[in-house]
Amino acid sequence: MAKHIFVIGGVLSSLGKGIASSSIGVLMKEMGYNVIMQKFDPYLNVDPGTMSPFQHGEVFVTDDGAETDLDLGHYERFIGTPLSSRSNATSGQIYERVIMRERRGDYLGKTVQVVPHITNEIKTLIRQMGKKDDDIVITEIGGTVGDIESLPFLEAVRQFALKEGRSNCVFVFLTYVPYIKAAGELKTKPTQHATTKLREIGIQPDFLLCRSEQPFSNDVKEKIALFTNVSPEHVINAIDVECLYEVPRVYIKDGLHKMICKQLQIEERPIDFSSWDKIIDNIKNPDKDVIIAVCGKYVEHRDAYKSVEAALIHGAAGHRAKLNIKWVDSEKTNCPEKIAEALSGVDGILIPGGFGIRGIDGKIAITRYAREHNIPFFGVCLGMQVAVIEFAKHVCGLDDAYSTEFEEHCKQPVICLLDDQHDLELMGGTMRLGAWDCQLKPDTLAMSIYKKESISERHRHRYEFNNDYRELIEKAGMTISGTSLNDFLCEIVEIPTHPFFIGVQFHPEFKSRPQIPHPIFFNFVKAALDRHYTAKSENK
Repeated sequence: MAKHIFVIGGVLSSLGKGIASSSIGVLMKEMGYNVIMQKFDPYLNVDPGTMSPFQHGEVFVTDDGAETDLDLGHYERFIGTPLSSRSNATSGQIYERVIMRERRGDYLGKTVQVVPHITNEIKTLIRQMGKKDDDIVITEIGGTVGDIESLPFLEAVRQFALKEGRSNCVFVFLTYVPYIKAAGELKTKPTQHATTKLREIGIQPDFLLCRSEQPFSNDVKEKIALFTNVSPEHVINAIDVECLYEVPRVYIKDGLHKMICKQLQIEERPIDFSSWDKIIDNIKNPDKDVIIAVCGKYVEHRDAYKSVEAALIHGAAGHRAKLNIKWVDSEKTNCPEKIAEALSGVDGILIPGGFGIRGIDGKIAITRYAREHNIPFFGVCLGMQVAVIEFAKHVCGLDDAYSTEFEEHCKQPVICLLDDQHDLELMGGTMRLGAWDCQLKPDTLAMSIYKKESISERHRHRYEFNNDYRELIEKAGMTISGTSLNDFLCEIVEIPTHPFFIGVQFHPEFKSRPQIPHPIFFNFVKAALDRHYTAKSENK
């Protein structure tokens, strides 16, 4: 059977359980083990698809079309394995399954309860992961110890470990050791109390990953060990790092991977971390600079663009360039003076995905600025639709060009709903989701980037390019360089006369990896670097 590692969080939220889980995953992966990962989220929403990015951050989409938690993006980027719908489950999904079974009479009239019915469903989802060639399953429990919502999941993994045996299960507890500046010392009480709370539930952690801004001494480690009943060598000082890809290095230094192997009674194998060290070195020791403006309405909550930011970092690291992101609020940047000021000195402009009318006019104006000033431009999903609207308005002369998403009865709907999207009663899970094939047109920017005729990318959108305007827009100079295999859906647009102008209906950021930057992001950064250093040489 597969071995299981459970990652739980205490003290406070946003400690980085996703990064911790991913870092453990990459260490086990680099030792040659097949690793699969999953996340349990305790909220009652069926999935994150209808949740506000302000509350939840981005929605990460898998190949099979599951709308999932953003931590799955971390998992994929670290372990390099495409995940699926079985890698994320919410309380809403679990309760929905149990209630549907009760409605069908599957429980034969029994009283349906959290224990055993909800916990059994959770355990079933855990066991589904450890099949086929999976050697190690890493399961992250969302929320924080002490939250009412998390209790069924913690009870379920307690039962699971009791059944499967402690040599097959490891509990990793992520906590926080704050540094109190006035006292000049680190405080261990939060970790002590959080661990006590976990033990009250019936789970004794095997390892403590203690986040801290300051390194702590052996005395602090011994104190934590004494009051948490954890061996001192199993107390890891998870010190803050400059680059998140350094976190596995911190764990390697303290031998976490070796101790996990010993606990799980599996072979300890050597780790070759050189490819990761190269990425870290490229990020921390760049030899050039690039400034990219990311223009959207969620810029004050950057988790909404987590994968976009990561893909830009990968693209810049591939060129050993220092990435400087200028976050531009498109809602506040909607007149020529503000746009010129906000975009002064930027080397590239990216408009990411999103929904709703707020900030749209600013995005259209920013796109026009990029097109007219020959600044490298990259539009993702809604960013591609904005590029089409802007081009239709200011090049094709369609003054009323717009999307029916923003104005249902607009006169010139260059972006609109497809027939199968009309009259939907349910919003969640009803968009065009997951991996779709795309064919590329020869002798285009898209073809030069991908270097192949057919690609597959992940989607998450409801509105599409309106084919009624395809001929007009192409005659005016915008090339549709990628379409669905039946040539019906527009997937990629570009302007051949522009130094670099491309918009894609899909979300390429979901498939970018540290060692393998997504080709569009890599080439977009290259175009931005070319502009940066051309302008620099001209100003000398």
